[in-house]
Amino acid sequence: MTRSWRLTRQAEASLVDIARWTLKTFGPRQAEAYEADLIACCHEIADGTRFSQSCRQLVDAGMTGDLRYARAGEHFIVFLEAPAEIVIVDFLHARSDLPGKLRPE
Repeated sequence: MTRSWRLTRQAEASLVDIARWTLKTFGPRQAEAYEADLIACCHEIADGTRFSQSCRQLVDAGMTGDLRYARAGEHFIVFLEAPAEIVIVDFLHARSDLPGKLRPE
């Protein structure tokens, strides 16, 4: 079951930052390849073929909604799962404090 997916503004900004850093650090070929890998993972999430986990274990067992995350390279893709659409909330580096970034303020 393929659903549509979209990026939030925050996810778009993070993807641009990741691409810029990768370009500066590893060059244009690697930047293009890594961005393509991240986008491919978004498609896999929407197709239901990418392994993902609920954020409830990380943040709060009583959390409402279906905020999930999937590993993609050196990043986590954080997303909301709805019946008709996947909303990519953000791309967070694997070394970031994922529970801290996901907790509501």
